[in-house]
Amino acid sequence: MTDNLQKVNIKTDRKLTPTDLINIKRIEEINRKRVARVKIVQKKNIFTALSLAALAGGIYIYTIKSMKQEEFLDDFNEPEKITVG
Repeated sequence: MTDNLQKVNIKTDRKLTPTDLINIKRIEEINRKRVARVKIVQKKNIFTALSLAALAGGIYIYTIKSMKQEEFLDDFNEPEKITVG
């Protein structure tokens, strides 16, 4: 899509009217503000992703450590085998 658009050089293009220049400046300012908002959202998304990853990792590590401490199978005695005969 961008291949079809013509590049405009503001300094050398004499076909631009003052209104065109004003509109170009206005659109550039709108785009700058949009980019700033997108960067803020990206930072928040990265923070959220890292927080969730840390939470999941913490739960995983806690689970592994707590399962290593369990001793309920250590006291388990196998039932005696009954021999018929």
